[in-house]
Amino acid sequence: MGESRIQKDSFGEVEIPEGKEWGAQTQRSLENFRIGTEKIPLGTIYALVYIKKAAAQLHRRRKLIEPSIADAICKACDEILAGDWDDQFPLLVWQTGSGTQTNMNVNEVISRRGNQILGRDKIHPNDHVNKSQSSNDVFPSAMHISALLTAKQKLMPAIMGIQKALSEKVEANKDIIKIGRTHLQDATPLTLGQEISAWEEMMKQGYGALEKALEPLKELALGGTAVGTGLNAPEGFGEEMADLLSEMLGVDFRSADNKFYQLTSKGALVNSHGAIKTLACDLIKIANDVRMLASGPRCGIGEISIPSNEPGSSIMPGKVNPTQCEALIMVATQIMGNDVSIALAGSQGNFQLNVSMPLIIYNYLQSVTLLGDAINSFNSKCLQGIKPVNHNIEDHLDSSLMLVTALNQHLGYDKGGEIVKKALEENLTLQEAAAQLKLISEEDFDRIVDPRKMVR
Repeated sequence: MGESRIQKDSFGEVEIPEGKEWGAQTQRSLENFRIGTEKIPLGTIYALVYIKKAAAQLHRRRKLIEPSIADAICKACDEILAGDWDDQFPLLVWQTGSGTQTNMNVNEVISRRGNQILGRDKIHPNDHVNKSQSSNDVFPSAMHISALLTAKQKLMPAIMGIQKALSEKVEANKDIIKIGRTHLQDATPLTLGQEISAWEEMMKQGYGALEKALEPLKELALGGTAVGTGLNAPEGFGEEMADLLSEMLGVDFRSADNKFYQLTSKGALVNSHGAIKTLACDLIKIANDVRMLASGPRCGIGEISIPSNEPGSSIMPGKVNPTQCEALIMVATQIMGNDVSIALAGSQGNFQLNVSMPLIIYNYLQSVTLLGDAINSFNSKCLQGIKPVNHNIEDHLDSSLMLVTALNQHLGYDKGGEIVKKALEENLTLQEAAAQLKLISEEDFDRIVDPRKMVR
């Protein structure tokens, strides 16, 4: 193990490697849970640190701890939030389901660093850093804070960015008439702008749904302590903590009215991740549309072109693949898997506590981060470079049999069907088939079967 120091806790002595600022409980967790490589996200660690800093300020204000101790705790917290001690939070997701060991990891690092700042051992991880708190109300609160902040910082700006790009594409392509497709078969025409407008609306709806679903995350369990009763927390602790955190983070957090609910239910996280999953579903649709419309370039649909970012094949020269579409689809698929895990973990509220919280927040933050990155990449490396391939669009429009739909009100459905059948079997145009069947004059056909009129 090399050089180490000995630290004691209620279970006895623990050997901790030199240079590690954590304490006995963190070390025990490292030794007892050698499961996988997935660590508690730094976003959640930072949320815990903000809580510790706010608690120290509150206790100093109320004269519940010495000013020097509170100041040292706050200084240690500021160093952690600046990224100076990121390597001191090594614990894995696969630990106690309450996140207690991660809460203690944060308490221990702040305590030890605070003592170094003070120049003497005076700060206790439980008695000072964790004062008026329990892992049972602190970890759920950190989950809400980190989920909300990460969504606002990573995902929502990405959605706004792609929505803006789509809006520009709608306007740029509003007059390009193309054939529609339903059931992967030819349908009546629309404009390329109209087709893209559906994608734009998906992002508008997704943003609005997510914004609404994130609102309950502003409620914090702080002040509930172990089981929701607030044992060992001073009166008004939850409300004052919410105010302090709101001031620090620029979000209007509030103390939950029912702390018992907040400790045992993860409904707000399950529900808001559902909105993220819905967004992922729509993004898969958009990515699939783009890669199919760009298929070819000569033997597919080929109605749009996408940027050539890198070689697409190790054997076929000149091949360009829709790689950004594929990456976005894989990310969105991962999010659907995360949603199942979060929902199942959310069901593990046993009596006064949910016991799968590290899994929930790990998957939640992974979803938010991955999707935000994937949207930005798809937007900048693919979507913004999409261009219409006009000659293919016109060829498909001119050869489509579904333009016959415009004749329904003049000839009826059955006669329209006769025209399509003859045109298909004899490889004729609609106009040629209609003329041979003597169902409508060429002049009336041209007047009625006008794609420009059919898209308005």
